[in-house]
Amino acid sequence: MKHFRYRGKRIRSSDKDLMFRSACCAALQVFFAAFTLLNLKTILQTDWHRLSMLDIGVHWNVPYLLFSGIVSAAIAAAVLVLLYRLFPDTVRQLRHRQKLARMVLENQWYEQAERTKQDGFFRDLPSPDTKPKIARFPRMYYRMENGLLYFLVEITMGKYQEPLLHLEPKLESGLYCELISRELRDGYVEYTLLYDMVANRIPISEVKAENGRLRLMKNIWWEYDTLPHMLIAGGTGGGKTYFILTIIQAFLQTGAVLHILDPKNADLADLSAVLPEVYCRKEDIAACVSRFCDGMMQRSESMKSMQGYKTGENYAYLGLEPHFLIFDEYVAFMEMLNTREREDVLNKLKQIVMLGRQAGYFLILACQRPDAKYLGDGIRDQFNFRVALGRMSELGYSMMFGEVKKEFFFKNVKGRGYADTGKGVITEFYTPVVPKGYDFLREIGTLAAGQKQVCSDKDIMEDLQCMTK
Repeated sequence: MKHFRYRGKRIRSSDKDLMFRSACCAALQVFFAAFTLLNLKTILQTDWHRLSMLDIGVHWNVPYLLFSGIVSAAIAAAVLVLLYRLFPDTVRQLRHRQKLARMVLENQWYEQAERTKQDGFFRDLPSPDTKPKIARFPRMYYRMENGLLYFLVEITMGKYQEPLLHLEPKLESGLYCELISRELRDGYVEYTLLYDMVANRIPISEVKAENGRLRLMKNIWWEYDTLPHMLIAGGTGGGKTYFILTIIQAFLQTGAVLHILDPKNADLADLSAVLPEVYCRKEDIAACVSRFCDGMMQRSESMKSMQGYKTGENYAYLGLEPHFLIFDEYVAFMEMLNTREREDVLNKLKQIVMLGRQAGYFLILACQRPDAKYLGDGIRDQFNFRVALGRMSELGYSMMFGEVKKEFFFKNVKGRGYADTGKGVITEFYTPVVPKGYDFLREIGTLAAGQKQVCSDKDIMEDLQCMTK
């Protein structure tokens, strides 16, 4: 037996004027209530059975009636403003339902009955004007829960099925929301949208990696165990470097092994003072990529001989730590290489993105623009989590996300961009907030020192156990 599931408020054709009707309904009730209270004494003293139109001017104070009417109207207007301020979510829902109804009507996504002729001003003369009559308005439902908007549309395999299955651009731009998911249910398609994306931005202290996923916003996680490898693109000033440093700090808290490459010898290269695997020279970077790939191959082989190994399970099932290769300014590095060196690096990276998930070897690639020249042979398609930060051209967005029906807007906010979390939906994205004056080098150094001490203590315990045996 299926459980009842609340779909939301039904969208009807009459909702095209929902804001006006709701405002009038609330204002009229307040107006009549205030007018009645201001004239309560006169109303109670009036003999309504014997009252005539001629007696109104005698028994009633007409100037006071006009004054009380104006005061009542002012009170009604003030109440409307107060309701707008106190219940913004309710007002927002009414506005959304009105926009959705108008969307269907203006696009004529409904079945029309035979048009009926309307009488003219003189009934004897026929009017050429006709009024369309709606025979069937599509079943649509709207609800808001926990900051998310849910919009369900019935799919009837009619002539309007195709536009109703692809409403993402209209919903995002019309409702000023970001699509999170689009799920096809039995007879319905459900769009889930987030209204205020920036409100879901989190501080750097809340960025945590656990159970094979990294939290980047309140509602966005990078599930690297199931959707491995991250591609980051963004120009100067877009917040790319701070985002990478945030990821490094989060993974260090989990005991992950990090390999950091910075061919431009910029901000990430400074981490060589506190971390062991940080390289900026061309030869060292190529050697690190080779060692990372070889380590992945060795682990893949050794996992099969480990106690507790089970077909289909990954590195975490065996209690192994993940390894991350964080490669900044990737395109700039590839331009430093000759053809043979470039092919060798591409071959190693291809093996990592194809085979690294089960062994726990992940690649985080950052560049200003992911040119296909350096991400060929399907490598770019293997990056399941993609982030584009700052201002990018249409060509840059198409390189990141492919040819998608998505309107990309620029906002002058550092750390803002768009992300594909691996589920086929591109949504607005904000990197974690870093406080002003935050010292990444010191914080990462403290974490690295603590991790080194833990490893040292672990080695001492293992030696003591061997000596006891």
